[in-house]
Amino acid sequence: MHTLPLPARIAAELREQITHGVYRPNEKLPSTRALAHRLGVARGSVVTAYEQLIAEGYLLGQHGSGTRVHPDISPTPPRPAPAQPVPEEKAALLQLTPGLPDTARLITPAWRAAWRTAAADASQLTEQAPVGQAELRWEIAAHLRHMRGLNVDPARIMVTAGAREGLALLLRAVGGRLRVGVESPGYPSLRQIPPALGHALVELPTDDHGLRVPTELPGGGLDLALITPSHQYPYGGSLPAARRTELVAFARRHDVLLVEDDFDSELRYAGQPLPALAALGPEQAVLLGTFSSVISPSIACGYLVVPDRIIAPIRQVRAVTGQPVAAITQAALAKFLASGELRRHTGRVRRDYRRRRDLVVSALGPAVRPISGGLHAVVICTRPAREVVAAAAERGLAVTALTDYWGGTAADNGIVIGFGHLSDAELASALNVFQEILGQSPAD
Repeated sequence: MHTLPLPARIAAELREQITHGVYRPNEKLPSTRALAHRLGVARGSVVTAYEQLIAEGYLLGQHGSGTRVHPDISPTPPRPAPAQPVPEEKAALLQLTPGLPDTARLITPAWRAAWRTAAADASQLTEQAPVGQAELRWEIAAHLRHMRGLNVDPARIMVTAGAREGLALLLRAVGGRLRVGVESPGYPSLRQIPPALGHALVELPTDDHGLRVPTELPGGGLDLALITPSHQYPYGGSLPAARRTELVAFARRHDVLLVEDDFDSELRYAGQPLPALAALGPEQAVLLGTFSSVISPSIACGYLVVPDRIIAPIRQVRAVTGQPVAAITQAALAKFLASGELRRHTGRVRRDYRRRRDLVVSALGPAVRPISGGLHAVVICTRPAREVVAAAAERGLAVTALTDYWGGTAADNGIVIGFGHLSDAELASALNVFQEILGQSPAD
């Protein structure tokens, strides 16, 4: 039970905060009305507390300029805790992480203007459309027309919080317990989504060109197949036109929904991006896209392009779960896309990535598998890949073993390295170290 009057308790709390530096010398305090509202008390109690602290010399009250902490008050530092031994920290590793883009060129006047305009629009603070803002969906449709040659009705576009959230949304909309085909090897994070939602994985073998189209359904059947025809992850192969047509025919014949992970498709170093499966079989294919590689994974925004028959189920799921992408983010992206700056930015960074790809090939030579696009390279090793990963970490480099991408048991002995996000100088230095590591024998 409190024994002090309310104004005295308020004064004591403020006195302690001033003493411990929560409020600093000459810092303005909240108005008596604002603090009373915050505390849920009568304003008179706060006025009395302020007057007491002014009398004690903790505060200065000046008409027209509010109440401030007295400039001569020196906060008392908190009593130091007993010294504890600090463990020695290792220096942060230089990340040769696959998939990270270079964002240095991104912050342009058009980028700043898009976010400034979106943040200043009060309509972005109201409830948003469950499947995404109409303006952004329209701009994504225009983006796909320019960059992927795909003519899409914006009504078939659903805004997502990235590839993993988009895949989860699709699986929930399709419903039931599904058998989901995944490439082996394949992108690790997306492979984890179906089992996490109670679905079964079916391993689909690949070769140098990507997915090997099954001649018949795997045992137990197949409901959905997650594939990367434009840039197979991690090997980088592209599905030839004849095999794409064969794959769509297979999907129609067996009613398999094809989910095309479009990651890295716009970052080709030879020719134009390959046509999406949705252009060959719009009723049988879903395009799973993000802005991760051309903008940044941190933007956490992507999209689904779905067949007409899936629009209603997705809308039903979104009506329950809500739209996970902030309205301001959607509005800013829409304005950035409308400015045409993303297409120009993609062209600029594609030239940078091509140059860095050439640095990798020049430094590591025939150990590097062909790189037709994307932000990573696969390097075949003569010593065990796990030894290379450990040796690289000792030298300050973080790299990934190829086996981390594998669903089966026949992974090549290799390393996956990312080169997109490093400057040319950083990359050249890292490659020199990595080249030395690859040349070492276990006895070294």
